[in-house]
Amino acid sequence: MRARTLLQVLVRERGWTFPQFRRAYEKAAREVAAAVDASFGTATVEEQTFRRWTSGRVRTLPNCPAPQVLEYMFGYSVRTLLRAPEEGSTAPVGKACTLNESEDLLMTARDAATHAGDAASNVPDMTLDQLDDDVAALARGYHRTPPFEVYRRAKELLSIAQSLLEKTQVLRQRQRAYLAAGRSASLLSAIAFDLGSLPAAVSLSRTAALYGQVIEHGPLQAYAHGALAFIAFWGGRPSDAVRLVKTAQQFGGLGDTARRRLAVIEGRAQGHLGNHAAAQRAVQDSLEQNTGRRDELHDDVGGEFGFPDARVAMSNATTYLLLRDAQGAEASANSALRLVATESEGTHPVLITNQARADLARARLLREELDGAQAALDPVFLVPAEWRGAGIVERMAAVRTQLCHPRFSHVGEATALGERIEEFSAAAAAHKLGAETLLAIDS
Repeated sequence: MRARTLLQVLVRERGWTFPQFRRAYEKAAREVAAAVDASFGTATVEEQTFRRWTSGRVRTLPNCPAPQVLEYMFGYSVRTLLRAPEEGSTAPVGKACTLNESEDLLMTARDAATHAGDAASNVPDMTLDQLDDDVAALARGYHRTPPFEVYRRAKELLSIAQSLLEKTQVLRQRQRAYLAAGRSASLLSAIAFDLGSLPAAVSLSRTAALYGQVIEHGPLQAYAHGALAFIAFWGGRPSDAVRLVKTAQQFGGLGDTARRRLAVIEGRAQGHLGNHAAAQRAVQDSLEQNTGRRDELHDDVGGEFGFPDARVAMSNATTYLLLRDAQGAEASANSALRLVATESEGTHPVLITNQARADLARARLLREELDGAQAALDPVFLVPAEWRGAGIVERMAAVRTQLCHPRFSHVGEATALGERIEEFSAAAAAHKLGAETLLAIDS
């Protein structure tokens, strides 16, 4: 019988039954893990997975650590192992030919039965319903949940979604699982950024974009590209940020909230580039998205995926600061704080509120109003260290830089305020999460 994959050829060469393959796989996993100091030394493989690998029914690469382990075992890339063997390639005479005709027929029948079972396999719809609810709840509570708790929960939800993708072949269910995985990866990207790991944030946003591409989900792809644009200008690449926003704006199915968010991000990028006219146009665009169109990610789920008026105002304040427009920055920051104050007690978004306060302080310093800046910052200093994400810390660092201006050099209150900011930032540093930790999610 002709082998369907190179892996099947190599397994037959060795004359391995599945239990023998599993023992060899587990041994290889331990050796690979020891070599790279990784945590997957207890990795194993189920028979159903082994049958999929050998029968040519794998359409996407297996999850980590399978690619590394298989490549270590056989010396071929995993893509090559899971493809059909080259024309004329057969298992050599020897161990591979020890199967008699009866055994070969039994293996063929078993493979066919496994394939049929895979095609029919599904998961309870209620499991997917619960996953959708959990992702939505995390997104909506994002700004009121401690960052490390968001990280832990989003990582768990991504793992659940990926597990469900392994268990169902029903197209409708796979689409839902991919969407849940994309949403979870997006939340992980956002929290990676807040915890100071830009490389992990980039990787996770790209993961979310790819999940969105698989199911052709425009809002998810737009959100992920917007996140990549945001990270780009934070990383000193504002031109890339503008390009990514333009790409995001081309995806279909976007509602007003999605377009408002992308306009805000474009304004920030143009501000970093010093393009005053383009930045002002983007700010105006962010305030004029009122067609009534909605989408199920930015509007129906909302939360971290949403972009309420307070967040628009806060972000536009930062754009005005990049343009050195103190009046525009102060007006937008005050607008953000007024809008937050109208929300019910206990729902105030910690991050948005305190970022707006920091921007208000910066705007006042542009006008040399030191007392006003200090008054704006007094509540920020009360933010617990575990809540001091990148957005707040970087804004406070910008305030510290402004306090170093010669006009404040001999002012005792400015010196004391600068020292308080340094202590604030030092405490926050202990709550950063390294890139290597986040990337171990292996999404």
